[in-house]
Amino acid sequence: MKAVIFAGGVGTRLWPLSRKKSPKQFEKIIGNKSTLQLAVDRLIPEFAPHDIYISTGRNYVDVVHQQVNFIPKENIIGEPEKKDVGPAVSYVMTYLAEKYPKESVVILWSDHLVRQVDKFKRILQSADKLIQKDSDKIVFIGQKPRFASENLGWIESGAMVKKEEKIDFRSFLGFKYRPEKKRAERYFKDGHHCWNLGYFVSTPQFVNKLFEQWTPTIYELSQKIMENKGKKNFDTISASFYAKMPKINFDNAILEKLDKKSAYVVIEDIGWSDVGAWEALKEALEKQRDDNITKGKVLLEDSFDNLVYNYDDKKMIVGIDLEDILIVNTDDVLLVAKKTSVGKIKKLVENFQGTENEKLT
Repeated sequence: MKAVIFAGGVGTRLWPLSRKKSPKQFEKIIGNKSTLQLAVDRLIPEFAPHDIYISTGRNYVDVVHQQVNFIPKENIIGEPEKKDVGPAVSYVMTYLAEKYPKESVVILWSDHLVRQVDKFKRILQSADKLIQKDSDKIVFIGQKPRFASENLGWIESGAMVKKEEKIDFRSFLGFKYRPEKKRAERYFKDGHHCWNLGYFVSTPQFVNKLFEQWTPTIYELSQKIMENKGKKNFDTISASFYAKMPKINFDNAILEKLDKKSAYVVIEDIGWSDVGAWEALKEALEKQRDDNITKGKVLLEDSFDNLVYNYDDKKMIVGIDLEDILIVNTDDVLLVAKKTSVGKIKKLVENFQGTENEKLT
């Protein structure tokens, strides 16, 4: 079984820590390791280093290699440019299809936290066995929801149809991206919906077949790129073909058109959290909602439900009577906001383009 960890995003929702020059997945957000390093650690030792691949932007290949230097550098796949998840998945699966067309591959993300690692590994092992028996299938791995999230995608499942080593595989009934509040509350209660993590197990051959069927332009361009692999001017050739790729999400390109009989769903509590935004990071790390989450030199008195990250070793942040506040201090930016207002960060950073503050993005 192979694993592909996608680590190409910029992560403006974690600004000012996450920047174009050093996105969130390379920063020490949790403890003393980056989320990319944590994502790789979760796979070892069940996955050998040569079975782990990292998909990232070409300008981040050296950074990835520095952070996980035990993974062969040829396993770090640099996308020529940022196009969205659809082309990125096609690019990786076409790369892997040359050597491992019918071997199971799990797609993962570098900015997530998984607390129940043993259970997570058991799910991967069970999905691997299922795909080995039927290589023309996809297994979606979903998190049992902890609350009625309106900001995540949801997967709808049906009855259990298979069981592998105490892991239930259910029928697949469909997706819903960011449902409105009432629908999210209904999903949370019914027991047949789970959070869509973007994790799935399949084979390169089957995924490529889906691209050929539903988005032939992406499929054909990926094939042309790999036909030129090994040539001296491969970087230039691949960039020219990749530039022609349409910007489209994998869900829109493939999954929304998928025959429901071609997929299974696993719903388990693996302690998953998306730590791609400050409020999500706090939710992932807190034991109780009123907890303060801090990093660096921070002193809080009579304060509740705050996240304060200080990356300046020469200065202490002191807070008194704070509640529901986000403070992030870097060497060139101090961000202070209500925790409920962090959704405005991305728009703020986008508005820096073309201004004197663009250097801060």
